[in-house]
Amino acid sequence: MKPIIDHIGIAVSDLDAALAFYRDALGLELTESEDVLSQRVRAHFLPVGQVADGSHVNLELLEATAPDSPIAKFIDKRGAGIHHITLRVPDVAAAVAALKSRGLRLIDEQPRPGAEGSTIAFVHPTATGGVLLELKQAAPAAAQVRESRVFRYQLGDLELISMCDGFLALDGGAMFGAVPKALWEKKTTPDERNRITLAMRPLIVRGVRTMIIDAGLGDKEDERFRDIYRVERERNLDHALADAGLSVEDIDIVLATHLHFDHAGGFTIRDGSGRVRPRFPRAQYVVRRGEWEDATHPHERNRASYLRDNFVPLADAGVLQMVDDDQTIMPGVRVRRTPGHTAHHQIVLIESAGKSAAFVADLMPTTAHVPYAWIMGYDLYPMDTLASKKAFVEDAIEHETLVFFEHDPTVVAGYVRQQDRRQVVEPAAPGSVT
Repeated sequence: MKPIIDHIGIAVSDLDAALAFYRDALGLELTESEDVLSQRVRAHFLPVGQVADGSHVNLELLEATAPDSPIAKFIDKRGAGIHHITLRVPDVAAAVAALKSRGLRLIDEQPRPGAEGSTIAFVHPTATGGVLLELKQAAPAAAQVRESRVFRYQLGDLELISMCDGFLALDGGAMFGAVPKALWEKKTTPDERNRITLAMRPLIVRGVRTMIIDAGLGDKEDERFRDIYRVERERNLDHALADAGLSVEDIDIVLATHLHFDHAGGFTIRDGSGRVRPRFPRAQYVVRRGEWEDATHPHERNRASYLRDNFVPLADAGVLQMVDDDQTIMPGVRVRRTPGHTAHHQIVLIESAGKSAAFVADLMPTTAHVPYAWIMGYDLYPMDTLASKKAFVEDAIEHETLVFFEHDPTVVAGYVRQQDRRQVVEPAAPGSVT
């Protein structure tokens, strides 16, 4: 497929004046505005036509949000006006590689996140006859993200593979606790039973050993359970493993963030004889001791979340290992207790070659839960969640940590940014973590 026009970027020094012309005088519709935090710019999109594939061609009005941003420097040097032209390509990494092979000069030798969840790379004007050219790979549509089961990221010497065990639906009010529905339904649309769609995304870490963090719901539950939680597992973790070129026999370590059914259900399977046994036959299963004690001694408040067939057979099979403290599980991978959702909930911190990532499980199940006050009603200790979240987010912003969201139906991973007084997520496309 040849590149097609996506948009023309126009640097503006006075947004109101620009809108008075493009929107009010010409009658173009301002459809969307978005902050691209990494570039300190606010992009405003006005469709001006369509191309053969039915997608819109936009004018993109670029407003600097900081005096040292690239757009602010451009305006200081050249004044407002056309900044760049953007061509859409199906694979921006392949396009960059092709240009490099021809010896052409690039501004971005590695693709990076752009507006609208896209992946972009700029070509230097000396290679284009004086035009700043942006290559853009559009973000997958939500339906494509739902259908895809494998997203690969390279973190130094470690390969991180986001998997999927399908989707389930939980009550929106319970998922957002004290946040009013008038606010949370702007983030996600509930069904007729007030349930919102959530993914189940375990994470594979491949280094000196192969680890899976959590394992989704599994398939041991009955039809009533599947109806209550609107379980969708037509494609599940078995398919994702196959798509990644792996099997259950390849897993050396299974690491639990906690033992709720949507995280630990896939730890075991029911075989043809009806016996429940470990799903990963060669693996050792690592669980925090306090979480094990809570799961095996539930009370009225947490009993529905802990289903014994998901974890008790691990002890019976002799494959269970307990950890008592924050510690390294394998080179580059360590756990940190983050109480709140449960008393002994833990996140997984991953480091290699000076880069960092984190699998945050139910500390922040979706990108909508990143703001400090957006805490689940399911959390047993919400004030502990608040403290755990604030400590993690501040550290993640400072160290540019790639955060994996286990339950977000459309965003697999991203970077947390501070925007004014809000915490927001910049989605990260698969590939090398730079």
